[in-house]
Amino acid sequence: MSALDNQLGYWNGPGAVKTFGHPLEPTWLDRIGRRARILDYGCGYGRLAGLLTGRGFVDVEGVDVAPNLISHAREMRPSTRFEVLDSPPRLRHDDQSIDAVFLFAVLTCVPTDDGQRDLVAELRRVLRPRGLLYLSDLCLQDDQRNRDRYQDFAAKYGTYGIFETGDGAVCRHHTKEWLHTLLTGFDTTATREVRVDTMNGHPVVATQLLATRT
Repeated sequence: MSALDNQLGYWNGPGAVKTFGHPLEPTWLDRIGRRARILDYGCGYGRLAGLLTGRGFVDVEGVDVAPNLISHAREMRPSTRFEVLDSPPRLRHDDQSIDAVFLFAVLTCVPTDDGQRDLVAELRRVLRPRGLLYLSDLCLQDDQRNRDRYQDFAAKYGTYGIFETGDGAVCRHHTKEWLHTLLTGFDTTATREVRVDTMNGHPVVATQLLATRT
C-alpha cells in the first residue's frame, strides 16, 4: 500500500484523537451468528468492536495501521483483540477464515483506485464463501463545500472526489458506481443511506452496503 493510501503519520498523530459515528443496522447483524469470527478492518480506537461485543458477538478482532489508535483501543476494551497492521492491507489470517468483515469509513481514507482494489481483494481472500462484508463509507456529497473541494483537488490527484482536509489528511468520496465496481466477487444484498457527522464534525450522508462473498 502506498504512503498516500496508508497515511500513518496522520492516523498516528492528528487522526488519533478523531471520533467516528457511522451506525450499525441491527437487522443486518441478525444475519451473523453470535459466535461468528468477525474482523473490524480499520478499527481505530475500537468503537465498532465495542458495539459488536455489546450486542453479544464473542469473537471480534480489530486491526488498524496506527499504533496509537490500537493502544487506545486496547486500553478501552482490554477483553477484545486488537492488532497493528504492519504491511497493509495484508492480513495475517488464513484464506477463507473470517465469517464477517466490517469496513467502516476506511475507503474514504484510502484515496487511490489501486489501494482500494488491493484492500477489497484482501478482505475477499480472508472471507469464507458466503461470508459477509458490511461496508459503510461516503459517496459524493452534493453540498457546495464538498463540491468546491472536489473541484479544487481534482487536477492534483486525478480523481474527482479526492480532497485534502485542513489538518493534513487526504480523503476520498466515491461514486456509487465505483463502490459497486470494487465489490466484484460479492453479491450486494442490502443498501441504505444514513446521516452521520464526519471526523471533523460536518454532517454528511453515508452509504452502507451489505455484501456476500461469492
